Amino acid sequence: MSRRALILVEGGTFTGVLYIQAAQRLGLHPIILSADPARYDYLATEGAQVIHADTSDLDTLIRECSRLRTAYDIAGITSVGDSFYATVGKLCQYFNLSGPNPASIERCCNKFTQRQLLEKAGVPIPAYRLAASETDVKRSAADLGLPVILKPASGTGSRGVRLCHTVEELAEHTAHLLDGKHIWRSSPIILIEEFAQGPYYGAQIMGNDVVGITAAQFGPPPHFVFHELNFPAILTNDEHERIVDVSLRCLQALDLGWGPTIVELRWTKLGPVVIEVNPRLSGTPDPQLIQLAYGIDLVTEHIKLVIGDKWNLRRRHSHTAVARILVPDRDGVLDWITGDSQAAAVSGIAEVKLYVEPKTPFVRKGDSRDWIGHVIATSPYFAQTEAILHHAVDLIHWSITPFSTLGVRE
Repeated sequence: MSRRALILVEGGTFTGVLYIQAAQRLGLHPIILSADPARYDYLATEGAQVIHADTSDLDTLIRECSRLRTAYDIAGITSVGDSFYATVGKLCQYFNLSGPNPASIERCCNKFTQRQLLEKAGVPIPAYRLAASETDVKRSAADLGLPVILKPASGTGSRGVRLCHTVEELAEHTAHLLDGKHIWRSSPIILIEEFAQGPYYGAQIMGNDVVGITAAQFGPPPHFVFHELNFPAILTNDEHERIVDVSLRCLQALDLGWGPTIVELRWTKLGPVVIEVNPRLSGTPDPQLIQLAYGIDLVTEHIKLVIGDKWNLRRRHSHTAVARILVPDRDGVLDWITGDSQAAAVSGIAEVKLYVEPKTPFVRKGDSRDWIGHVIATSPYFAQTEAILHHAVDLIHWSITPFSTLGVRE
């Protein structure tokens, strides 16, 4: 009998290892198809099979999967992020496997199209404009009024997203996006949005079920780099119901409802306003927080759906979990980082993970690539969890020598 395999189209920097481990626990052989396997440093230690393939070309992926079918029983095909999720849907259709609707995913991943569909359905969203030139950006920002958010019309991980308070900041970021500094997957199109102010929440959805809601705080502007996340969010019953209602309306408007979705919102003076809908499982550390707080392993349940098994979203318990993202405050060379083992030994700490090694040059990008690690705490009560987390984080220290001190131009 052929060995059952799970194929992952690309691996994911942070969450990919969770998919590999979950697949192995389910008795599956994980196979990663990647255009650049060297991006994933965990592959060498996790026992996954890695195949170099052009993941931007559907025909290449079909040929590779067809070849793999001669040696394996392909139980399912999926991806960690949404960049390749439409491709996954097309592969699943070709091989008659369970998967997302590729047309729905493509519409959702185009942020302008997504906003048009949400607006048409009456979902509350920020006012927005689309621009392809500096002149368009200036005109749109004048229409909306500063401050505004500038972001690529497609992309993930908050890459290229910036809050602009002044005309000078607007011009600077427009130049960054249009003058070759930002890497585009398609034609350079900029989305300009009204800045919706208020606490951030993320509705974590599987199928048509809102599993729970995450609250998060960002680091200092003008970028949106997560600083701390807690699950479940502390909300009134009315706030929770309104967030759930608007999130489910997003699914209907975008023709989603298969597999995982994360709906990002701000709670403004007018109530919940949808910032973005992502047709994928929320990335690290959200899956870990949900599992610690509710006992629900969303990665495993997603894989079960992919391979046609019955999933289970029942809560096993009700705790709280909080994560702190470690982000340096300057560019330079990381001389040393210490205290992670002491932090991990603190009672109530579930995970301490560092992403970089000492002597690593570091240039901040203003997005998730700035993360150098995370610390996760859990307990039955939020205040207790916060205290545990802060105590552990205070034990971690690092030193960064600025490039200017080293005689290196940044």
